[in-house]
Amino acid sequence: MEGQFDGNVEGREGHLQVTGSQEGYGTGPDVANSSHALEVLCGPLLNYQRMSEEGPSVVTWHGSVLLVTKPSRKIPTLELKLAGPWDPSARVRTLQSQLVQGLKLYSDPYKTFWRFTLQVPLVEAEAKWEYSIRDMHFLSEVSKSPSRQFVVPSTTESMRIMFHSCNGFSVGTDEDFWSGPVLWNDVLRTHQQRPFHVMIGGGDQIYNDSIRVKGPLKEWTSIANPRKRREYPFGEDMRNRCDQYYFDNYVRWYSTEPFASANSQIPQINIWDDHDIIDGFGSYTDHFMRCAVFRGLGGVSFKYYCLFQHHTAPPVSTFTTDAPKTMSADANGTAGADPRQLKNTYVYKTPADDPSWIVGKRPGPYVEEKSRNLYMRLGRRIAFCGIDARTERTRKQVNYPDTYNLIFTRLEKEFTAARGEIKHLILLLGVPIAYPRLAWLENILSSPLIGPIRLLNKRFGLAGGFFNSFDGSVDLLDDLDDHYTARHHKTERRELLLRLQKLATDYSVRVTILGGDVHLAALGRFFSAPATHMDPIYDPRYMANIISSAITNKPPPKAVANLLARRNKIHHLRDGNTDETLLKMFNKQPGGMMKGADWNQCTMPSRNYACITEIPDDGTTESTQPMNGQVHGNAQAVSEVANSTGKGGKSRPRQGKDAPDGRGPLHVGEEGAGTDHPAADGISVVAAAPPLKGGLNVSIKVEIDNRDREGRTEGYGMSIPKLTIRPKSHSNRGVYVGCYVWWICGVVPPYDDDYIRNGVDGVGVEIGAWWESKQFEGMGSGVRFER
Repeated sequence: MEGQFDGNVEGREGHLQVTGSQEGYGTGPDVANSSHALEVLCGPLLNYQRMSEEGPSVVTWHGSVLLVTKPSRKIPTLELKLAGPWDPSARVRTLQSQLVQGLKLYSDPYKTFWRFTLQVPLVEAEAKWEYSIRDMHFLSEVSKSPSRQFVVPSTTESMRIMFHSCNGFSVGTDEDFWSGPVLWNDVLRTHQQRPFHVMIGGGDQIYNDSIRVKGPLKEWTSIANPRKRREYPFGEDMRNRCDQYYFDNYVRWYSTEPFASANSQIPQINIWDDHDIIDGFGSYTDHFMRCAVFRGLGGVSFKYYCLFQHHTAPPVSTFTTDAPKTMSADANGTAGADPRQLKNTYVYKTPADDPSWIVGKRPGPYVEEKSRNLYMRLGRRIAFCGIDARTERTRKQVNYPDTYNLIFTRLEKEFTAARGEIKHLILLLGVPIAYPRLAWLENILSSPLIGPIRLLNKRFGLAGGFFNSFDGSVDLLDDLDDHYTARHHKTERRELLLRLQKLATDYSVRVTILGGDVHLAALGRFFSAPATHMDPIYDPRYMANIISSAITNKPPPKAVANLLARRNKIHHLRDGNTDETLLKMFNKQPGGMMKGADWNQCTMPSRNYACITEIPDDGTTESTQPMNGQVHGNAQAVSEVANSTGKGGKSRPRQGKDAPDGRGPLHVGEEGAGTDHPAADGISVVAAAPPLKGGLNVSIKVEIDNRDREGRTEGYGMSIPKLTIRPKSHSNRGVYVGCYVWWICGVVPPYDDDYIRNGVDGVGVEIGAWWESKQFEGMGSGVRFER
């Protein structure tokens, strides 16, 4: 859990004083306001960044608070102090409070962004921390309290996770009919019952699409000639107006309750998607995506994505057609400086990339910036990786191959260094990867059959809503092209899955994937083909894809959800070993309100969010896992389960007629999935069965009635087991190379082969029950099993 500190710490008058250097570009605005009051435009917003460790008992949580104010000579200060254990019966040691000086990230004549860097030492129990900023005068309708609280796990706990996506409304949606972002009321209620330590935004944290209907792009969008739209310039005036739109929209949305309250109390991790920029960005035709207006939008939206969602300094300038230096990335992989954009403006000069970032090697095709992928630990046993699937996206790729290499290199490095602590990897992809196929619809919408309809649309406006306003393609096609299951992305998808399988096998880590975007709830799973006879608890191919969308936007019609459910086939990955399908999880309609057909138990068209909670492991379950980064000899998962992973053209294993096909529960954690499962309430840490200890409880909380301003939900639960690599049982001289057992301590020491070889040889034993076997009593300390 390595990290880097941004600033200096000094002891002063009973406090720890945190300050940072303020080197940057530009002189900033000429500020005359010397008032002691901070006129707050937006915030406070709370982010989580990483953990660092200095020895086994000194673990530090790193995060930040963002405050957006009107320009002032006053430098704000934040006070951070321990508010006690979350559980009143627990005890925690007394810690010194901190005074954190605001670091100016960006300032112009209208606004200033302040970041307060937080360093929180984890203690022996789950703890509440309180931060306060004095002299705040709020200019929006948010909580006026100068103080907010958040909760961090203990040194031995993993974080409790809330996941959401699609937090906004599409253009033309009746927001009052859908009661606004009311599910955040339910998030806060659940948070009060058992606190979330982090909330993961899976993309579309804000919808900026209205820039084309009531913003500065309205005139451009109305141009009928596609060639004139492509050649339209994006000069400084257009850039400035778009900049103002994005800022105003962020301030409006991030100051909307109850979303604003959640932002100040639950630390965020965010990865952007198209609506954070504009609908469909990256998925239109290449020649259109390279037009000046779209490249300009990519730059401006990236600026405010950095500031509001990551609390980091933006690029010094963004793309404009009348400043050639900004039209391509420089040697640092960012747009060059434009003196006009720096007039009366200050931009903080970041000394180094945040350690949580995995920065791409080269800029995206339509954004003059490198991708920002994420890695951080979520407490003791869970790791998180978020793939930036928008910066490098085109219609035919999601990410560059070298970006995947960077990500997997980082994961391997972290898992090796963890030495067995990491049991779960939470991987955020933004869009689902285990999802019903709509290839037939893609084929129709991109076929010549659409040509006559498109001609009638151009001539007479027929089917106006059927085609998008940008490149004239069918409006639904960009959404279909976004999916990993789209025909353009099949090879990239397969290679990603095979690498994840290998990662899970090599490091004994269960991979769970988060996906949003599709405006409904579902749970997909990958698993070994039934003919391999693999119990998913021991199967490195078993990966659940938690699909939670949308927390705010309206769901699709019932007919669409039912169509997807009918398309829920059992798909076979072309490695010949991996199957995929959705889990039947929605055993009844939420609160008795009809959302889809009664028979549809796998796609839920209602607003929702997800909760993920680690199940404590008391050490009583069978576990023969290797340490992360160590070879597990010839254990079954290594030598036989994944030995063919990555080989193309492999025929599928022969399957007996009585073999399970994946449509029913695959393991004990999926049995009884739905409203009666122990995980359904979203807060339970109870294991539905002993093999699930050390696993994850998953709840998808589904809105009951969109007219309910309290946003009440019904939960649907299931559990994901940790990955246990179990050696295969053999008869009398059946043994395993490199499987060293220290019978007294139950650990895996590095004995040398000569010593081990003098142990017992050829002992008949059922490996699956070796801990209970009495055949080894009195036979010495070490045993080497050889095949």
